[in-house]
Amino acid sequence: MHGYTHLRLGPLDQLRVSVTAHQGATLLSLLADALGGRSQGVPERWRALVRQAAPEGSGAVLAPLFAPAYSVIPDSITPTACMPDGDVASQCALLADLSPDTLLTELETEFPEFVPPQWQPVVERPQEWLRAYARLLGSVWDQFRPVWRGAGALLHRETERVGTAAVSGNLDVLLGSVSSRFRYGEGSLRLPDQQAAEFSLDGRRLVLVPIVSGSGASMFALDRPDLVWIGYPMPGVGRLWENCTEPHGSTDALALLLGPRRAALLRACEEPLTMGEIAVRIGCSPATLTYHCAQLEQAGLLQRERRGQQVRLWRTERGHSVLDLLS
Repeated sequence: MHGYTHLRLGPLDQLRVSVTAHQGATLLSLLADALGGRSQGVPERWRALVRQAAPEGSGAVLAPLFAPAYSVIPDSITPTACMPDGDVASQCALLADLSPDTLLTELETEFPEFVPPQWQPVVERPQEWLRAYARLLGSVWDQFRPVWRGAGALLHRETERVGTAAVSGNLDVLLGSVSSRFRYGEGSLRLPDQQAAEFSLDGRRLVLVPIVSGSGASMFALDRPDLVWIGYPMPGVGRLWENCTEPHGSTDALALLLGPRRAALLRACEEPLTMGEIAVRIGCSPATLTYHCAQLEQAGLLQRERRGQQVRLWRTERGHSVLDLLS
């Protein structure tokens, strides 16, 4: 871990938040993991699919984008530049029409003193590189498109979950649960970043982007003047790894917000119970229970206290309120 970038959100009751299902963010995450050496928790079966679909020499084509020392990708070639709209097919069409001079000008702007070595092959043959890059994006997405289509129900459900959190005044609970790699507290999000920095939302829209790749997906862009977008693992993505594309039907608003395991945990804490008692009630291993308890405690929904050899849990007043509101 190289550190965290801090994003100060400001008052949550003034936060403008939306969700977008963006193909380019998912594609970039898949490429970073399978070919770029940046783990996103993608399962081996999907890694193999990406590698088989990628034309020969794709590793060299992507090397400038994922070099360890420089994480900058010029806007004209990033699959996420069209956020929050757009798709991979549109991005490939734009690349086909992109002037090499546009890319070279962006590189000079990003690296005014010297262009890093990994970008030198691009500078020397920009047109050739652009064609190879567009071919790579299109080939991989053609193979992954059926998986994306199968994720439609889960993506719709995530939109409902975010909407539930916004309407019920529980955006802090949502932000504390979108990813195990993110940290939320005191009005700020901490995002894992090898080039840690500090940003403020300053009234811009926060766009949440569920990514259909792996359990460790983490991507973001915080410097646009109109919006900030943050990519995170789509809840339930593991169901796609198991070839199960449809989420279980449910009208449980609490489960939509917290997830079924944490919703069951919060409901079980009607009175103070030991960790062992709760683990039995909700059918959860001690290690998994400890993780979920910590997340709910951080959100102010549960309280833990050690009494002798045992740890007891109970709902806080806020936990009771959230349960009453969403049940």
